[in-house]
Order: sequence, then C-alpha cells, then structure tokens
Amino acid sequence: MIPLFHDFTDETVLVFGGGPVGARKARRFAREARVVVVSPAFADRAFGGADLVRAAPAPGDVGAWLDRADPALVVAATDDPEVNAAVARAAREREVLVNRTDESGSRDAGSVVVPATVRDDPVAVAVSTGGTSPALSKHLRERLEADLDGAGAMAELTADIRADLQARGVAPDRRRDAVRAVVRDERVWKALDTGPSKAKDTAADVISDVRGEPS
Repeated sequence: MIPLFHDFTDETVLVFGGGPVGARKARRFAREARVVVVSPAFADRAFGGADLVRAAPAPGDVGAWLDRADPALVVAATDDPEVNAAVARAAREREVLVNRTDESGSRDAGSVVVPATVRDDPVAVAVSTGGTSPALSKHLRERLEADLDGAGAMAELTADIRADLQARGVAPDRRRDAVRAVVRDERVWKALDTGPSKAKDTAADVISDVRGEPS
C-alpha cells in the first residue's frame, strides 16, 4: 500500500456501525467531511458531530445506502462480517474507497487503512502497520508527539521565509539552502517558544550567515 493524504472537505464519509470503532472513525473524518453513521444502536461515545441514522441494513440493502449518500469513502465497522463484506463489495462496484475495520494484512484494491496520526497543523505525520498492529501504530504515534512539538509553527515560519525570498528575487538554490538552514538550527526552534516575532528575527540571522551578509 502507498500512503497518501486525501482532502475530504465537502465530501461525505459513510460509516456502517455505531460501536466504539465506528465512533472513533466518525470523529476522525468529521474534522473535514460530512459524516453519516448508520447503525441500529450507538455507543455512549462522541461521534464528532456526525449525522446518526438509526437503521439496520441487511447485506442486500447496503448498495442503496451508498447510492443515496454518494460517499467519497465508506467505513465498514459493524460486528457482522456479512454486512462488512457487503459494504466492501458495494464500494468496489461503485469505485468508492472503503475501510473495512475487521480485516488486517493484505487488502483488496480500493481499500484504505486509516493510520495513527500526529498533528501540529499544518504538519501531519501518519503511522501505519497496514492494519496488522494498531497497538504499535498508537505507540509510535505517542513517541512522535514530542518530536513534532513546534513543527506547525516552523512550517508557517519557513513558508513566510520562502515567499519573502522569492519576492526578493533570490535564486531557487539559495532559497532552498536558506530554508534548510533555518529548519536545522536549534536556535530557531527554541525561539519559536517565545513567539513568531523572536523566531523570525533569529531566522533572519541564520539566513544572513548562510548568504554571507553582515548581521
């Protein structure tokens, strides 16, 4: 499987299953997409503002639900393997991405694995074991959380630096060297803790050193 990031803004994600797994999937996708959860009952969990539809579709009814919702992604998270298989089959027939939560390891074409994710917007790092070990994915995510502290602020700072250097007509290779120097400089990372103004001044000093300019 090849990892990709997909923008679900203005898309619909259809989740079959209202248990803890379905609730977790709903919360994950509700940050961007409209989420519809179909289930005869719902766990006492937060669903992230998803639309909850109380129904118990039989395997033969699943296709009609997909046709009505027109989802970009379908999640099969029920405790009935036959229903989950019907969800996966209906999704493949309609060329819709599907995440089947009761399977691990090798998967059919069109299936996706939802990874453990660490975020410091706009930075996101995803960890996956291909669905074989969710516990390991979670452990690795927790280890990465400390390493990503401040990464979002660094991404915004360097985006501003790149735009400024480009506007000033700095050559692409020199822009690249300058941004790399900023990203690798511990002084800039420390300055981010005190606010964007201090970090910007520190980054300017780093860039001056790289370009051989007087401070």
